[in-house]
Amino acid sequence: MSQQITTLTFFKYPNLTEKLWAFGMMQFAHSPLKKVKGLEFYKLLGSGKKNFDPKPDWSVYGLLQVWENEKAAKDFFAHSKLYVRYQNHTTHQLTFYLKSIKAHGQWSKQNPFEESDDLDASNEMIAVITRATIKLNMLKKFWDYVPISQKDLVDNPSLLFTAGVGERPITQMATFSLWNDARALKKFAYRSQNHRHAVQQTQALQWYKEEMFTRFQPYKITGEWEGFEIPKGLMI
Repeated sequence: MSQQITTLTFFKYPNLTEKLWAFGMMQFAHSPLKKVKGLEFYKLLGSGKKNFDPKPDWSVYGLLQVWENEKAAKDFFAHSKLYVRYQNHTTHQLTFYLKSIKAHGQWSKQNPFEESDDLDASNEMIAVITRATIKLNMLKKFWDYVPISQKDLVDNPSLLFTAGVGERPITQMATFSLWNDARALKKFAYRSQNHRHAVQQTQALQWYKEEMFTRFQPYKITGEWEGFEIPKGLMI
């Protein structure tokens, strides 16, 4: 029986000094993260500007972590010196606690997400992470098409939170989104003409070297973020 959970934390940095610190931690955080007890997989993530813009947002960074169990995650956020350093350099932190529903594809040549057998049937909210490594010869076509594929996300009332993130600018990108329920997600995925065409383009042009699509049940959110109100069912 898997007790694995995933956390995704966003950090907001207020000024140039802190932004430079955050940029440096994209390299220097690897060593302490590799020593964290109960941490099975992690990714340090940069952020793009609003609506999945390829231009970096130097004020926002993310940390994706896959944990052996929730206790390991709680110990990290409560006692880790590394996390305290992040807190001391940021004005806002927001952490999503997630249980994996289904994952398809690979991330760095593996699928780190184990399907949870402890889902709450009364919790209809759903979170999605999609990520891909884009083939170099497809970069221009991919980024030319992004504005069209993202058009139906703008002002979507069922979309509670979204962020464009990535391990490397331009070539290794990901999106995170939080939805009211699976029906809203399916409506966007299958009935949106722009998104449906984007999927067709992906299949026809094969512009990804590696890709992964994951669905999660969010069960807790901690922290705060400007412009985002934590849904009542996910407050602690």
